[in-house]
Amino acid sequence: MQLETSRLVLRPWRESDLEPLAALNADPEAMRHFAAPLTRAESDAFAQRQHEYLAAHGFCFWAVEAPGIAPLIGAVGIAPVRFQARFTPAVEIGWRLARPYWGQGFATEAARAALAYGFGPAGLAEIVAFTATQNLASVQVMERLGMRPDGDFDNPAVPDGHRVRRLLLYRIAR
Repeated sequence: MQLETSRLVLRPWRESDLEPLAALNADPEAMRHFAAPLTRAESDAFAQRQHEYLAAHGFCFWAVEAPGIAPLIGAVGIAPVRFQARFTPAVEIGWRLARPYWGQGFATEAARAALAYGFGPAGLAEIVAFTATQNLASVQVMERLGMRPDGDFDNPAVPDGHRVRRLLLYRIAR
């Protein structure tokens, strides 16, 4: 099962994706709006969770391929929120791209495909997104998707005082 846009393919993860995914997840600049870069084991576990989400729910954060450009540019998709907050249970949309692919509209293009899948075949009524308060690039993607702000909250998975504990919440309904 895969989703296609004019420039991208969102598809299940392959063994050959694990090394470039680990490089993306270890890049301090690409991960600056997350609690910390991921180790190789944590990155592999992320890919495994996506495989499990796809099997259980029919959706996940898919591997994103840019045919003719790169076999893996990042991860974009929808997945269940893994922590408890005022808005859970919920399904989130998210994106994480390697730096060479920033600023080219890939995140928005892939996220639109994931959103369409969530509201179409997956039958979701609402999708949320959240990001660190200082992540203006992701806020812009959320707004381009038609998502609307719904305040902020502390991520219970991030320690008190950490620079990315406070997150902005956005929502969109079908």
